[in-house]
Amino acid sequence: MRTYKNSLSRQLLFVVGLAFVLLFISLGALLPRMIIPVAESNIYNYLSEPLKMYNTSVDNKLLNTEIAYIYVFDDDITTSPNIQDVIKVKNIKKLIKQITKPYGKLIYNHKNYYYYTLKNDGTIKIAITDNSYINRTKTEILSAIFPLVLITFLLIGLMLVYWSTHVVRKIEKLKHKIDNIDNPDYNHKVDFQIDDEIRSLALAIEDMRISLISQETYRNQMYQNISHDFKTPLTVIKSYIEAVEDGIEDQDTAFETIKIQTEKLDQKVRSLLYLNKLDYLKNTQIDKKELIDMEKMINDEVEKFKFHRKEIQFEVSMDKKSKYYGSEENWETIFDNLLSNFMRYAKKKIKITAKQNKIVLYNDGDQIDKDLLEGIFTPFRKGIKGEFGLGLSIVKKTLNMMGYNIIIRNERVGVSFIITKGTNS
Repeated sequence: MRTYKNSLSRQLLFVVGLAFVLLFISLGALLPRMIIPVAESNIYNYLSEPLKMYNTSVDNKLLNTEIAYIYVFDDDITTSPNIQDVIKVKNIKKLIKQITKPYGKLIYNHKNYYYYTLKNDGTIKIAITDNSYINRTKTEILSAIFPLVLITFLLIGLMLVYWSTHVVRKIEKLKHKIDNIDNPDYNHKVDFQIDDEIRSLALAIEDMRISLISQETYRNQMYQNISHDFKTPLTVIKSYIEAVEDGIEDQDTAFETIKIQTEKLDQKVRSLLYLNKLDYLKNTQIDKKELIDMEKMINDEVEKFKFHRKEIQFEVSMDKKSKYYGSEENWETIFDNLLSNFMRYAKKKIKITAKQNKIVLYNDGDQIDKDLLEGIFTPFRKGIKGEFGLGLSIVKKTLNMMGYNIIIRNERVGVSFIITKGTNS
């Protein structure tokens, strides 16, 4: 589709000009029609006044050439001398037959005429005129209105042009700001004085710019953290391979270490792929109607982890009324990541409570620093003891997809992870 460049200023000038044209066309077409009823109302007064002055004859000195007079005495008809100047009538009796009302309008020889009648002492006096008075009245009114309307709209047009120029300058500045959104040397200060929608847009663009900078900083940090997290097991594997080649380490010990590090690396890759999958499916509606047997789920998870550290004591408390929805696979992923985390930091006790549609997982490990709590669910954010990971980020996103939320709270002793209904991503 071909586009044509046209500035906002030109567009506004075109609109203002078009408005002027439409205005004058409408005034030229409608205003005369609106004036006619007023003028017609006045013309009957204009015709009636002379009839009150003249009795049976017309003083030629006072005779108005626009008004002709007809006097009817029984069958005797007298007309003013200017009758033919006003209305070229051939048969005066035929004309009088058309005058059936006290006043009104008639058409004679395809022209409009206005008349007014007055009866006095058996005499019918008729004043008649053409539409010259109407035309003159319309001209006078239009001559008075048009200049006023023209000046008014000219002032309005000038104000619109001035305002639009001011708006266009703001928009141009916003365009320059967007064009230089990644330019740190550009003056990004929002200096619009009027708090209108354009200023709100400028502030939104500034917020977006700051967010992009923050995201870019975070992305670079995340890449660095990922590289570091992946590099550690690779370095260990490489070191043991070289040690075996140099004969300073036996193969069985090296292979066992390489196997452990490979499993760690594989787990990290799987977690990263799973997290990317969650990002891809974040707008996908997961079936939230599948009722989960949470008691069985938690007991299975406890059985899975309780032998990892035999000194850890598990306490489970549940009620039968609470209902939890989602998918078993997702809930298993959530508990696997949380309990893996707990097994690293718990000292002697892990407690799981599922009551009143809320799940609380508690461990008696060290409290989490307040500076770490804010971004603890961010992937590859440096966490407790300087470690990086994806587990808590996976937990947060998986719960949000199922319609749940999780918060962390430092207790007087230990830390609680609280899962509730409702998302807060």
